[in-house]
Amino acid sequence: MASEESYGQERGTGRRALLSAAVLGAGGAALGLSSGTAAAAGRSGRGSGGGVRGLPKPTVIGHRGSSGYRPEHTLGSYQLALDTGAHIVEAGDLVPTKDGHLVCRHEPEIGGTTDVADHPEFADRKTTKSLDGVATTGWFTEDFTLAELKTLRAKERIPGTRPHNTLYDGRWEIPTFEEVLRWQDEQTRERGEQVWIYPELKHPTYFRKLGLPTEERLAKLLRKHGKDGKNSPVIVQSFEPTSIQRMNKLVDNPLAVLLSSANSRPWDFVEAGDPRTVADLVKREGLRWIASFADGIGPTLDLIVPRDSVGRLTEPTTLVADAHRVGLILHPYTMRNENTFLPADFRKGSDPAAYGDAFGAFRAYFETGIDGIFTDNPDTGLLAREDFLAR
Repeated sequence: MASEESYGQERGTGRRALLSAAVLGAGGAALGLSSGTAAAAGRSGRGSGGGVRGLPKPTVIGHRGSSGYRPEHTLGSYQLALDTGAHIVEAGDLVPTKDGHLVCRHEPEIGGTTDVADHPEFADRKTTKSLDGVATTGWFTEDFTLAELKTLRAKERIPGTRPHNTLYDGRWEIPTFEEVLRWQDEQTRERGEQVWIYPELKHPTYFRKLGLPTEERLAKLLRKHGKDGKNSPVIVQSFEPTSIQRMNKLVDNPLAVLLSSANSRPWDFVEAGDPRTVADLVKREGLRWIASFADGIGPTLDLIVPRDSVGRLTEPTTLVADAHRVGLILHPYTMRNENTFLPADFRKGSDPAAYGDAFGAFRAYFETGIDGIFTDNPDTGLLAREDFLAR
C-alpha cells in the first residue's frame, strides 16, 4: 500500500520470537485488545467459504502487517496482525531482486527500511534513479541478489513518529513472497481457519522496463501454491490499472485497483500517454471500466471523505455508492492512530506522534458504507468495528 505524502517524510528469529506470553496476555491490554477480544475477533471468520465477498464487513486489513507496532513488512509485523485478529494481512508490497525473486518491501529503495547503510560491502550500490518520475537516492532491491538481501535486517521506517518500534530494529530479515505463502499455509493449519493476504505489485511499469516484470512472477508463484483461483485467499492490488488488467489474464484471483489523490495519474497512464487522472477513474464511467477487470478499489480515504483546508472532514462523496452500483468492493487506506495522520477533528493535544481519537475517525469512515479499511493498528480497528456493529 502506498504511503501518503506526510507518511513518506518521515529468517532470523521468525514468528516464534515475535510474541511472548506477556504480549498476548498482560501486554494485550497495552495494545487495547484483551485476549478474549482477540479470540472473538479471530472467530469472526475470514471468508474461507465465500471468497472475497464472503469476508466479514467491514473488513479490517492489517496494513503492512501491524506496522503501528512492528517494523513494516516483516514476519513479525504480519504475525502480530493475525494475533490481534486482523481479517486480512497486507503481506507483501512486492518488488524483485536482481535474480528475479519477489520480496516484501514498501519500495524498491531500502535505505529507510533496512540496515543496508551499515553494510560497507554495499556502499558502492548507493545510487540515484528515477522512480516513476521522481529522483530517488538510495539502495534498490533490483541491484541485489536474494542472498545479499538476506544479510540485511529490517528497521522502523518512521522512527521519529514510532520510536517504540525501533526496539525491534534488526530482529527480522526481508521475507520473500514465497516465504509469506508458506507462512500463510502454516497459520491456516494452526488456526483452523483460512488466513487471507493482500499483496501489492509495486511500480510494475518501472520493473518491466528493467526486464524484471513482476506480474508473471507473481502469477507463477500463485499457481505453484494453488492460490490462483477466484476464491483463493490472496487479493492482488496495484496502483497501475494496466497491471491489474494483466493479472486478470494470468490468474483468477480477486483483484483491486488502488487510487491515489484525485489529481494524480497512475504511472502506467503517464508512460502510455493516457490523459486520465484518478478523478476520471472515480467517475461512473471510470468505475465501470475498472469493474470490467477488477473486483474492487482501494481509494485513499480522502476520496471517500475529503478534508477541508485545515484538515477537518467534510461531507462524504458519492464514491461508495457509485462503486457499489457497478459491483466494486471498497477497501480504502490508511487509518492510523497518531495525530499526524488523523483528520484534524480527531486529533488530541499538540504532539503529532501521540494517539488521537482513532475510534471516532474509524466510526466516521465506517458510517460511509465502506466494505473494509487498511490500518496500521488492526487491534484498534477491530474494537472500532465492534463498537460500530453494536450500535
